[in-house]
Amino acid sequence: MTAQSATESTSNRPAAVKGARRALLLAGLAGIGFGAAILLWPTKTAVALTGVIALYAVLAGIVYVGIGVIGKELGTGGRIAHILLGALYVVAGAYAFSSLKESAAFLALFLTIMVGFMWIIEGFAALFTLGQSGSKAVGAIFAIISVVAGLTLLSNAIWGAVFLWWFVAISLIVLGILNVVRGLTKQA
Repeated sequence: MTAQSATESTSNRPAAVKGARRALLLAGLAGIGFGAAILLWPTKTAVALTGVIALYAVLAGIVYVGIGVIGKELGTGGRIAHILLGALYVVAGAYAFSSLKESAAFLALFLTIMVGFMWIIEGFAALFTLGQSGSKAVGAIFAIISVVAGLTLLSNAIWGAVFLWWFVAISLIVLGILNVVRGLTKQA
């Protein structure tokens, strides 16, 4: 390393740290904002998020159709598959736009049920691998809590969705505050 490159590296370091601190600060403020929006306007925020997902679906569908139309190297089957997938995305996104509240409710229930099943499966996976675990007690406690949490979510998916939505909001606010503190201090 030459003296000049060592000097450049040292002079770039404060700029990089300053940029990282700014990024933490902005991400923290965004997290606080989104978390507060969820707590203050949970339904409106869910509908807005569903709208963003619907817009993504429409745009992704258009891209897939475009790839299918111009992608000569894909072959006939690949082109047809891309066009069909793109059409499916566009139809799903358009349907979601046509009934945003219902789509938001469906999305919330779908995600809640999916998380409930994943927690149950994760709990059983932890039980089945208890023999390879370094701490059998911790593994067993994790497995039991995971299965119970999953069953609780599935026992009343509507309340589970509300709980998960509040959990996301509170997590965003707490993590956002921590990122703001990290961004404002020298401990980035």
